[in-house]
Amino acid sequence: MNKNTLIDGVLVKTLKVIPDERGRLMEILRADDKQFEKFGQVYMTTAYPGVVKAWHSHKLQDDNMTVLKGMVKIVLYDDRATSPTKGNINEFFLGDHTRALLHIPKLVWHGFKCISEQEALIVNIVTECYNYKTPDEYRKPAHGSDIPYDWSRKDG
Repeated sequence: MNKNTLIDGVLVKTLKVIPDERGRLMEILRADDKQFEKFGQVYMTTAYPGVVKAWHSHKLQDDNMTVLKGMVKIVLYDDRATSPTKGNINEFFLGDHTRALLHIPKLVWHGFKCISEQEALIVNIVTECYNYKTPDEYRKPAHGSDIPYDWSRKDG
């Protein structure tokens, strides 16, 4: 297991916040970004402090996640049989202190944990619309699955 090598297909775009006396502006995803494949839908989700929302993956959908409020640890695990980064885990700390867009390719397991003292607000721009009849959503338990990751805080 390697935590340092970026999982194949994962992209990170640093987001630029432009402040002025009226407020601020931050572009998240543009049609001319290399992360952009196609538009499916945009949704917002939140997590309360200490909550883990994991593990899930998709067979059809790519995710493009950013954190607008709070801090979130997003963790990815690559178990794709033919991937050059099979077995790798990546951790990303996004939110108030790190403005970035994280592109998560289909078939990569992912989840997140709110690590701030307030509720975290996450926006996800996905390549497919949610199909209520046959969701492209595959799940494993956050704790005790075959994914070799411990969500507890790492002190030291």
